[in-house]
Amino acid sequence: MSRSAVRKLKIMPPKSSTSTPKPDAPTGDRLQKILAQAGIASRRKAEEIILEGRVQVNGTTITTLGTRHDALVDHIRVDGKLLSGPEPHRYFMLNKPRGYVTTLDDPQHRPTVMDLLAEATQKKVTGFHGKFPRLYPVGRLDYLSEGLLLMTNDGDLANSLSKASAGVEKSYLVKVSGVPPASGLEQIRNGIMIDRGRLDEVRSGRRDRIITSPAKVELVRGGDNPWYEVTLIEGRNRQLRKMFEEIGHHVEKIRRIGYGALRLDVAPGEFRELSPGEVMALDRAAKGKKVVPKAKLPEYAQLKAPVKKRSAPPRRTFASRSSPSSRRES
Repeated sequence: MSRSAVRKLKIMPPKSSTSTPKPDAPTGDRLQKILAQAGIASRRKAEEIILEGRVQVNGTTITTLGTRHDALVDHIRVDGKLLSGPEPHRYFMLNKPRGYVTTLDDPQHRPTVMDLLAEATQKKVTGFHGKFPRLYPVGRLDYLSEGLLLMTNDGDLANSLSKASAGVEKSYLVKVSGVPPASGLEQIRNGIMIDRGRLDEVRSGRRDRIITSPAKVELVRGGDNPWYEVTLIEGRNRQLRKMFEEIGHHVEKIRRIGYGALRLDVAPGEFRELSPGEVMALDRAAKGKKVVPKAKLPEYAQLKAPVKKRSAPPRRTFASRSSPSSRRES
C-alpha cells in the first residue's frame, strides 16, 4: 500500500465502554435451604415459615422467598432462636415393612416411614440416637413393598442418587403370580413398554407410554408362584408391577435387597447408620462409577427356606385300641 493511500485512511479511535457494570450476583444459599439443612423443617415447610414472618436475618425479618445468605456469617433466627449451623450429614439403612408409606406425611393418615423411625428411636435412646436428625427418604417404596430404604439429611447426595442418568442399580426380590413365559422375561430384560406415571393418568387424550431400560432378571425360586431377582437402573412409579403386568402376570410381593453396593442386612422395622466406606460407595454410584457389592448375601437379603408341612401322626382307631395284643390275657 502506497504512502498516499495510508494518509487517506481514517484511523478510528477505540470505542469506549458505556455499559454499566453488572452488580455482583448474590452469594450464599437460599434461606429455605439453610433452614432445611439446619434441621428446622423440610424445604417446603421452611418456605411457609419464612412467609409467616418467623425468620430474622441480622435483625431483619425476611418474608420473601429466594433471598440468599451465608449460614456461617449471618445471624439467622427462627422464632427468636439462633440457628447453630447446618446439621452434620447422616446416612441410614432402614428395612421398611409392608404397610408403611414412603413419605413425611400422608393425607390418608396411613403410617409413614417417619412414624416407623420415631418408634425405633424410642427403643434406642443412647449414643448418637439420643439426638436424632431430621431425615428424608431417598426414592420410594410403595405401601405394599418392603425392604431397603435409604434415609439421610444430605439433600445433594439424595438428589444425585435419584437421577436416572446416574444409573444406580437397585435389586429386588419379586414374587409373581403364575409362571411367566421365557419370551415375556426376555422382553423385560431388553426393555418393555409401560404406562408412564400413575396407572389412571391420561395425557392429551391418550395413554402416555414409555419403554423401560434393560433389566437383569434371574430366577431365585421356582414353583407355581416363582420368585425372581430383578435389578433396575431406574425407579419409575410402580415400575416392577407394571412390567410384569405387561406380560400378563400380577406381582404379589416386592422386597428391595440392594442399592448400589449396599445389601439389606437389618431386620424388618429396624435401621442402622452407614459406615463412612458405605457412604463413599454411594457417592461413587451417584457419580456413575462402578461399585461392587459383597459376594455373600446377608440373611435379610435372602429368601427364607420354605416351611415344610409336618405330616400328621397316624390316628389311633377303635380297632387298634381294642386289638387282642393290647388287651390283658384273661
